[in-house]
Amino acid sequence: MIFGERVRELRKAKNLTLRDVGAKVDINFTYLSKIENGKLDFSDYPSEKLIRKLAKVLGGDMDELLLLAEKIPDEIRKRVVQRPDAFRKLARLNDKALDRLVAQIEE
Repeated sequence: MIFGERVRELRKAKNLTLRDVGAKVDINFTYLSKIENGKLDFSDYPSEKLIRKLAKVLGGDMDELLLLAEKIPDEIRKRVVQRPDAFRKLARLNDKALDRLVAQIEE
C-alpha cells in the first residue's frame, strides 16, 4: 500500500470528507486530494508534522504513515544512529531469516 491510499482508507473509515480532514489539519482539501491520489511532486510531499496531524485526526498508526511516506520515525532513526552495525545486519537478512528473528523476539 502507498501513503495516499492509506490516508484515503483511514479517512473513509471515519466517514470524513476531504474538506473535513483538511479543516482539522489546516490544509486545503485539494492538497489532501492530491496526497490521496499520488499527484504530488516530491517538493510538495507532506511534512512529518502534517503526517503526524493526519495520523492523529484519522486514528492511524503514526509510524505506519511515516514509513509509507518514506520518512523514518524519530524512535527508529535514533536507534539506527545508535546501532548502525546492527541495522546493517538486519537489512542484509532475507525475509525468511528476518521473520524467524522477529518470531524469536516476540516469544
